[in-house]
Amino acid sequence: MAAPLKRVLMRSARSAMRGADRTKWHYGPGFDPSKAASQHAAFAELVAAAGARVEWLDDRDDGLADSVFTHDPSLMTGHGAIILSMGKALRRPEPSLHEAAYERMGIPILGRVEAPGTVEGGDCVWVDGGTLAVGRGLRTNEAGIRQLADMLLPHGIEVLGFDLPLWHGEEACLHLMSVISPLAEDLALVYSPLLPAAFYQLLKARGIRLVEGDADEFSASSGLSLNVLPTAPHQVIAVAGFPRTKAAMEKAGCMVQTFEADALCIACEGGPTCLTRPILRQ
Repeated sequence: MAAPLKRVLMRSARSAMRGADRTKWHYGPGFDPSKAASQHAAFAELVAAAGARVEWLDDRDDGLADSVFTHDPSLMTGHGAIILSMGKALRRPEPSLHEAAYERMGIPILGRVEAPGTVEGGDCVWVDGGTLAVGRGLRTNEAGIRQLADMLLPHGIEVLGFDLPLWHGEEACLHLMSVISPLAEDLALVYSPLLPAAFYQLLKARGIRLVEGDADEFSASSGLSLNVLPTAPHQVIAVAGFPRTKAAMEKAGCMVQTFEADALCIACEGGPTCLTRPILRQ
């Protein structure tokens, strides 16, 4: 998840978030669709400058404001894409957008998570090429995890489910990737108080070094300080405004680029990782 990013699926906030009802989508008071669109464009420029080819989802004004968070509706594997099933009801039309994009790009569909199963991409963390950790919580359920396991077992991939805490409740979003961001093959940024204990033990057993995100910044940002996008090993893009977490990553040998994201990421509860669906890393 931290290998050099070469191809990524994104969706412009300019159309998707235009006219979005802040209350309906559970966005904070800082949400401003015009400002969010500008911040998203600046972020996309950073991603492209890092060497990734950006593939844009259809820019239709369909009212799917959360569709800018392309990490969640699908999962990429070395054997093709898996079309996921969203735990948030307002987002249930989004996987079909991803499926159409993959068909257009000639990327094979390995499988689909079907109801009553739910899996969101933010709950999926590749520990290594043969191990996928999945957070079991309000957005991803046991039925969905079992479906993923059945799809990936023939390819020698083990799927391990880990229970997540309720944290801020049903309206908020806590994914497994809310508490971990890979920084390199053997390095990850974490907020350990919310890590599932068995997952923490797995990371330590695999020799992954853990960088602790600042607790106050994590709380103030509702976890967005920890949501960083690796564009290559030890090279990441992060939301501006969290100097102690940035310093911790730099001390661990990372180069950190930041962008202003108060109206986009902070207000809408989705960070740089959430804004991207990596298609190819190598």
